[in-house]
Amino acid sequence: MPTTENPIRIVTAVILDPQQRVLVVRKHGSDTFIQPGGKRESGEDALQTLARELHEELGVQIDDSSAVALGSFEDIAVNEPGRRVQGESFLVSITGVPQVQAEIAELKWIPLQPPHGVKLAPLSALHVLPAAQAVLFHAAKIG
Repeated sequence: MPTTENPIRIVTAVILDPQQRVLVVRKHGSDTFIQPGGKRESGEDALQTLARELHEELGVQIDDSSAVALGSFEDIAVNEPGRRVQGESFLVSITGVPQVQAEIAELKWIPLQPPHGVKLAPLSALHVLPAAQAVLFHAAKIG
């Protein structure tokens, strides 16, 4: 059933390992993997939100100078039925080893391109990861 409520606004991260796999997380009580990140708090800009959320959820720090904006995308929210989610997404580098913390139940490193091997949120599968692929492909062509 469609909703007339405003979308849930979040900031998400695409984090790659040396094998070009992308980090996804699953919250407690969910069977769907999503990009790490979360909702902005009052007064935060996008990268401040991302830094706070990645520290809380995974115990890592982001390198602000590495952030590449991928865009803003909208699709159905997997953890809040009947709602939509709008995510501002960034490709970022991190310091530290991601660890499951806070509301995160599981993390996985998956291929950037399908098949991903996990149930992935539409925002990630249809928008964020294809945008990351396009940016990386373009960077490889000119680099």
